Amino acid sequence: MSYRPARIPRQQHLTVRGLKHRLTWWGEPDGTPLILLHGFMDCGATWQFLVDCLPLDWTLVAPDWRGFGGSEWAAGGYWFPDYLADLDALLDALSPEAPARVIGHSMGANIAGLYGGVRPHRLRWLVNLEGIGLSPTQPDVAPSRYAQWLEELRQPARESRYGSLAQLAAVLQQRNPRLSPERAQFIAQAWSRPLPGGPEIGLAFDPRHRWVNPVLYRREEAEACWAKVTAPVLLITGGESGHRQRRLDELTEQSFGRLFRDLRIINLPGVGHMMHHEDPQAVARAIVEFVQARRL
Repeated sequence: MSYRPARIPRQQHLTVRGLKHRLTWWGEPDGTPLILLHGFMDCGATWQFLVDCLPLDWTLVAPDWRGFGGSEWAAGGYWFPDYLADLDALLDALSPEAPARVIGHSMGANIAGLYGGVRPHRLRWLVNLEGIGLSPTQPDVAPSRYAQWLEELRQPARESRYGSLAQLAAVLQQRNPRLSPERAQFIAQAWSRPLPGGPEIGLAFDPRHRWVNPVLYRREEAEACWAKVTAPVLLITGGESGHRQRRLDELTEQSFGRLFRDLRIINLPGVGHMMHHEDPQAVARAIVEFVQARRL
């Protein structure tokens, strides 16, 4: 049995910088919705679990990033600055008159964190679910990275294939035992699309996202952007998250906190990187307490 939503969403399509983006709404659209930004390989619809735990009078909207979920694929491939430009255009459309309230997970939180330093006046507050950047890279990696990228361009993008939704749900649970069967089935539905000729299904994202990025990640640039963020930030990390352990071992919580002007860090025990799928009640409590304490 799949998860049954408490708040029934509706979907809308909006053209953003030449690509059609799918938006998932909960509540009546207004000029200041709370904006939910999903992570890599995810989509907006799987915020459903968290939405069902947040106050009923909050209007929320979750866009699918380009190349993910129900949004169009980019013919020229994917470059990280494009996501900043997409977010800029989305905020102009969704919250044109007021700074935006944003909850982001992983890739989505990284985009929002950088954006908050580039356009400080456009964020009212940010809840960051483990969007704490990537590991630093060294320049001597560049030749092999470019070579790998050139080789990948020569080959068709690899498509993941599954025999059924049940098989995909089982794979998701195997990868993340903290995921309930009902939520795994819901995510499998949201993450999948029929493949031509059936009956197999594929994942609802452009497989070219798996290609290596030839542009090295420069953590110094990320930190320079974070230092310009003026909005209050709540960083939530998972006690069982390997993502947290890898990234915050390199940059301690204390030093990470010094990069932001107004930061609170909460660690939730018993959850991993996909915390909003595993224990949305705990994540929602932390968010509501943050907002109420700050009267935001």
